[in-house]
Amino acid sequence: MERDRVYMEVALAEAHAAAVRGEVPVGAVLVDDLGNILAQDGNRVIERCDPAGHAEMVVLREAALRQANYRLPGTTLFVTLEPCAMCAGAMIHARIARLVYGAADPKSGAVHSLMQLGDDRRLNHRFVADGGVLAEACGGLLRDFFRQRRDGQSL
Repeated sequence: MERDRVYMEVALAEAHAAAVRGEVPVGAVLVDDLGNILAQDGNRVIERCDPAGHAEMVVLREAALRQANYRLPGTTLFVTLEPCAMCAGAMIHARIARLVYGAADPKSGAVHSLMQLGDDRRLNHRFVADGGVLAEACGGLLRDFFRQRRDGQSL
């Protein structure tokens, strides 16, 4: 879907900005049901000394503050990497409607790869999840970042 690609490009720009800050390059964008961007940002784990400073968490927090509501129904979260269990759990609590992610995360992805938290019938909320949007660009950014880190380079 073309709309998904447009918002994933915004998330990719946030991931690039995170890399420049020395963060793992993951970006996220939360969009309401009318297509308005409620929040966008990248990882801020290192900058904020916050183990929960993943792009998804930062964006969900910001949008909740702006909306004056911790529930964000009808929203779609676009993120460049398949979310971990912490982030998927936050999406459930926030009641997002849909997740769109770029690259799969075979080591800690909790939406399709290792677990399917967004579709677990034992939980009180489920969300639709679509992966693979601009997957090569999203995964390539991460691969380049970690290769440069191993080689002692910076972006």
